[in-house]
Amino acid sequence: MQQRMKFALFGNTYQAHKSAHVAHLLDILRKKEAQICISSEFYDFLHHHTNTNLTGLEVFEGNNFTADMALSIGGDGTFLKAASRVGDKEIPILGINTGRLGFLADISPDQMEETFEEIHRGMYLAEPRRVLKLTSHGQVLKGYPYGLNEIAILKRDSSSMITIEVLVNGEPLNTYRADGLIIATPTGSTGYSLSVGGPILVPQSGTISLTAVAAHSLNIRPIVIRDDWEITLNVESRSHNFLVAVDGRSESCREGTQLTIRRADYHVRIVKRCHHSFFNTLREKMMWGMDNRI
Repeated sequence: MQQRMKFALFGNTYQAHKSAHVAHLLDILRKKEAQICISSEFYDFLHHHTNTNLTGLEVFEGNNFTADMALSIGGDGTFLKAASRVGDKEIPILGINTGRLGFLADISPDQMEETFEEIHRGMYLAEPRRVLKLTSHGQVLKGYPYGLNEIAILKRDSSSMITIEVLVNGEPLNTYRADGLIIATPTGSTGYSLSVGGPILVPQSGTISLTAVAAHSLNIRPIVIRDDWEITLNVESRSHNFLVAVDGRSESCREGTQLTIRRADYHVRIVKRCHHSFFNTLREKMMWGMDNRI
């Protein structure tokens, strides 16, 4: 690829000791004569807490940016924040992992040189991933309503479980009595949902899963449905409120507020290297199928 690419840079604003990775990334991009813009909060963090060379960078506020590719340097949480900023711009996002597990941000710092050489030559994949949209009836929710990973309905305090009536395409599915319910995309199926016993979904499956958190009944099991079906939720709580968490961004919601979850009308495009395999990622990141006795 001969033309100059423009990259939008987002990053973790808590760990200054990892700034060497940012400096290395900027050095790689400058050698490729790339254009670089950076989110204002990440720029301020690097400026005040590190010695990173920030000359020649274009600083942008909020979501006011354009780019050929967005770069997230941090963990999966940083990636999700970057995805919410990219929104429906259809800009592919590459995650560079300076965190722990890294399912979304799966390029390690020592792979940056070869990865950006491949990107420079146009040798990469931009996998489209489905997004969920949350709408409310009865209370206006203030947070960003789109989730790449999951939308979770959770009890607000430690007092008692909540009751969640679920309808799919208007037909009653189940009434969950639990600490919460997680509606996860395939992208989010290896995150919060998996930690409470949810199934792993292949990214291309066109499905979503519903998994209860600490269900009161032992015969409640996760269920997988089509992602073009509409989910309606009615929640009851002794405290008369509950939490709604979209990719970890949570806010309080009043009892009596009806929630609707449906597939968003756009994708988030995740950059992967050409040799990427979802099953290989499962084996490497999760030790999938490994026998600990050996």
